[in-house]
Amino acid sequence: MTADQSGPSGDASKSAEEIQDWIIDYLAKELDAKPSSIDPSATFDSFALDSATAIGMTGDLENWLGKRIDPTIVYDYPTIQEFSNYLAGQ
Repeated sequence: MTADQSGPSGDASKSAEEIQDWIIDYLAKELDAKPSSIDPSATFDSFALDSATAIGMTGDLENWLGKRIDPTIVYDYPTIQEFSNYLAGQ
């Protein structure tokens, strides 16, 4: 499968809100917490997001979005809100 296969017939782009909800759900599962306890304006560091978790999250997010995400980009956008907005704008 090549990256070109996700053309017009592929999934529509996700909104920042959809991406934010996905990340919140992911972190809630990782942290064994309720999604409502995850603050989208808090930094990833506040969730003790280590590099292995960041790589796992971006890998799963890549699959869901159907596009490549550099695992280190999460450090350039330190909150769920900022990261979601960045990804939605790509």
